[in-house]
Amino acid sequence: MKFFNYKIIFGICAGLFLLAGNVLAANYGDVANFNVDKNFDASARTQISATLVKTANNIYFYIDKIWWDLQPQAKQAEILADLDNLSLEFDNKIYPTLTSVFGQEWKPGVDGDNRTTVLFEAMNSNEGGYFRTTDEYLKLQLPNSNEREMVYLSLDHFGDSQLKIFLAHEFVHLITFNQKNKIFGIEDDTWLNEARADYASTILGYDDKYDGSNLQRRVSDFIENPSDSLTEWVGSKYDYASVSLFTHYLVDHYGINILIDSLKSKYAGIDSINYALQKVASKDTFKQIFTNWTIASVLNDCSASQRYCYLNQNLKNIRLAPSLNFLPLTGNVSLSVTNVTKSWTGDWLKFIGGNGNLKLDFSSLKGLDFQVPYIVGDSAGSYAVKFLTLDKDEKGEITVDKFGSDYKSLIIIPSLQSDVYKSDDLAPTYPFSYTVSVTGSAPVGDQALIQQLLDRIAALKQEIARIQGQKDAFDSQNFCSQLNENLYFGLADKTSVRCLQEFLKNQGTDIYPEGFVTGNFGNLTRTAVIRFQEKYAGDILIPVGLFKGTGYVGSQTRIKINQILSGG
Repeated sequence: MKFFNYKIIFGICAGLFLLAGNVLAANYGDVANFNVDKNFDASARTQISATLVKTANNIYFYIDKIWWDLQPQAKQAEILADLDNLSLEFDNKIYPTLTSVFGQEWKPGVDGDNRTTVLFEAMNSNEGGYFRTTDEYLKLQLPNSNEREMVYLSLDHFGDSQLKIFLAHEFVHLITFNQKNKIFGIEDDTWLNEARADYASTILGYDDKYDGSNLQRRVSDFIENPSDSLTEWVGSKYDYASVSLFTHYLVDHYGINILIDSLKSKYAGIDSINYALQKVASKDTFKQIFTNWTIASVLNDCSASQRYCYLNQNLKNIRLAPSLNFLPLTGNVSLSVTNVTKSWTGDWLKFIGGNGNLKLDFSSLKGLDFQVPYIVGDSAGSYAVKFLTLDKDEKGEITVDKFGSDYKSLIIIPSLQSDVYKSDDLAPTYPFSYTVSVTGSAPVGDQALIQQLLDRIAALKQEIARIQGQKDAFDSQNFCSQLNENLYFGLADKTSVRCLQEFLKNQGTDIYPEGFVTGNFGNLTRTAVIRFQEKYAGDILIPVGLFKGTGYVGSQTRIKINQILSGG
């Protein structure tokens, strides 16, 4: 579900496109060579041969020839039935709905053919598909071009209800190329390009049933890691989660024309959103909306203000759990912390405990633009949303009297809203600091009781740590007898990765000469997995049409590992 693009100059003579020539008739069983992106391909290939297996009204379906030829006839028939359903869904719903909302793709386009080409290939795990702007140019301009309006989908998703979502997502990228790149000669920021594509599943009604939906997955990932920069794009699941939740908030409050008008404009990214807001006569700006969204994500209460809630019924129960800071209940308290953040990132920090008058001092670097809304909750369960005013030195303070008695919690939501970098680049980090102090203490008569409670809490923490240690030991034994989850490069401090490394180490120095057991899935572990996969290629790789190891521990690799672990 990713978008691959090149930054190129659009001052090219339009007559060059005439050189694409007439498209040759395509028939079932025809084989064609395609350039592919090695960053997505499971074997890091740059070119594959593919067989045309179906032609529909608006679409060609090609499948990796090596993989297709290895499938038994019954499996091929099953796949063709899936493609019959997918082509009908595309012709009758995806294509007419998305073109009516966002506009036409380039048609007939660089290849002179009204149909879109879909190529199924073996991709890295967790990839649904991708799109390359390269294919929209002649080989005279970009030699790696396939000279087609086309998208790429993963072979892993045949029979998966999500396949239509991946196709719709990538098709929006195809539309975007025409509506933004070709017409206006500019590229949109990747985060906004992906936001529109991801929202396609909601436009098409695929998210109406929440359980198992694309939206449910985005919510789960957002709750797991909400503090991901909205505008920095590295293609992680957390990037998609942030843009998905923000886009739902944006569209539900300001209408779908925000996405349409920002697309059909000469502006990109945040500037295009502000342009679209002006077109719908809104007085709000992107900055105000982002701030309100960060409040809505933790409060989500329409009774307080519609600005501070999600309007989508499937999102009505979302409430982030802020990072919790517990202040001691006795004596004077002082807590000083320095964090770092990136532009357009939400940080949610909650303070409870204490007993007295609370003061929070906030500071950052002069010249930055932090917004710091905060929420004060009282003992009756009510709350008030307020905004910290920062001076020219980016400093300010919050005071809450009778904290711990009349007022039970304080949540601050600092966010850096400076356009200090190009959105598609990796964002720099900037510091912010806060000091929380509570003066006053609990009544003298309560001190002994409070101390007893604190001692009891400390004892319970020790017991929890002891039980957790036992559980970890049990989990380690359980995991090491069988691998039950997919493992991949980048995982850190995982018991299951330790077990994988122990297994690889036991396979000998020809597989894992370093023999490190760290729990971190790095390059050495990936290389060892590749050696293992290629040693047992007949069981792991060839059944799925691969000849080189991928380093990804998926189902086929786990089956072989578990077979060896069980003595089979």
